[in-house]
Amino acid sequence: MRHVHFPAQSVAGTARASFLPARRLGDKARWYLPAAVTADFLGAAVPVGLVFAAAQQVRPLYCALGAALAWTGVQLLRRRYAARALGESRGVLPVVHDWLILIGVLAVARVVTEEDTPRLSALGALLPALLITVACHKLTYRHLTAARREAHAVSRVLVIGEADAAEDVIAHLAARTDHPYVVVGVVPVGDGSLASGVPVAARLDAAVPSARGGDAAAVLGAVRSQHADLVLVAPGARFSGERLRRVAWALHDAGLELAVFPGLVEVSVKRLETLSAGGLAVLRVVPPLGRGVQTLLKSALDRVGAAAGLLLLSPVFLGIVLAIRLGSRGPAFYRQRRIGRDGIPFVMWKFRTMVVDADVRKAELAGANEHDGLMFKMRRDPRVTRVGRLLRRTSMDELPQLINVLTGHMSLVGPRPPLPEEVAEYDEVELRRLTVRPGMTGLWQISGRSDLSWDETIQLDLQYVDNWSFTSDVDVMGRTLRAVVDGRGAY
Repeated sequence: MRHVHFPAQSVAGTARASFLPARRLGDKARWYLPAAVTADFLGAAVPVGLVFAAAQQVRPLYCALGAALAWTGVQLLRRRYAARALGESRGVLPVVHDWLILIGVLAVARVVTEEDTPRLSALGALLPALLITVACHKLTYRHLTAARREAHAVSRVLVIGEADAAEDVIAHLAARTDHPYVVVGVVPVGDGSLASGVPVAARLDAAVPSARGGDAAAVLGAVRSQHADLVLVAPGARFSGERLRRVAWALHDAGLELAVFPGLVEVSVKRLETLSAGGLAVLRVVPPLGRGVQTLLKSALDRVGAAAGLLLLSPVFLGIVLAIRLGSRGPAFYRQRRIGRDGIPFVMWKFRTMVVDADVRKAELAGANEHDGLMFKMRRDPRVTRVGRLLRRTSMDELPQLINVLTGHMSLVGPRPPLPEEVAEYDEVELRRLTVRPGMTGLWQISGRSDLSWDETIQLDLQYVDNWSFTSDVDVMGRTLRAVVDGRGAY
């Protein structure tokens, strides 16, 4: 076996200290960790101590301490306190999952210690721990988002790759704000030109350099000049295999992180598996869900949820119908032809929010369309009635779509149901959003609704089509409540 050695005065070895500053720009606020641990500890200890003391439990203090240690222990083992996880968006479901693990741990402890506090009281005492953890997570996430907007909490990224591949990565990261990365430099491989405006920190030859440390020296110099935290590689024919491995060695010896972009876009990490085949690192992509238990659960949730919603909201429906009829001339309900799964049309129900001749007047307002795509949207559409403006602001105009969910034409969660004239303009990529049932809510609603561009709307819909799961649907429904209260993008 052939052994390859770097020169004695290795670039990585001599530069190690200069790449490990006391605090990088990408670091998060130092109060995140103590705030999270303190909130978790007290959120479990205080309620348990008070409830157990009120129940005249023999050792309420020990029980409170045990519950607090168990809760923080579960969070620790689940790596919730890792630097990468603190402040990042992970939804409510993972916290609920952790909480259910806590319940299981304490149930075992209850049997072992023969603790006899009433079960419902004990369960209620643990509920604040769940709520406080979620609230603390939301607080740090909002702070982190604001800090990233001001470029105070970002990871400075150096991109390496052939010109076209590097440009694609830079453009994709620049178009999105739901990540911590800001590209501070690019190291193109070969002579290709770049138009992104990102500084070219160095340039690698198209051919493998004869000097073993040539690539490493150039990359490490670029990292130093741009103060990068992470090197992101878009591998290609000119930069992969042995050449990429040598650069990875140099970066890791210098204490720097390396990430490789596999060329996949909008694929959930839950669908990715890392494998090894004959020494090759292989990334397996699991097909999107199309059948199985999760699809049955989704259908059951749709039908049961729609039936329950129609039953429970019937008094609200009656009040809205009266308000619409008294507020303007015309019927209370509005029916519109939409395109559903596999391109099959259906009639969608809504509460009427516009004047009765709104469809006729749409052509007159075509020049005032504020949306950049196929949809028509106006912030102050003159066709919207006074009652309709309130219904749109609260999204209550969408409630009759529960009828469509109950009949199977729609789902509770899915892409926005498009109009026939929109679908007529779809290309092959946009048509893929019709492979699942449209939904009353979805990623588009919890991400800004009408404030989104057309490309962002399509991107979110395709992301859902390829990556949906039953648990993600439940998470979207929970986040929809917040979006409805916020009202952003609803007009």
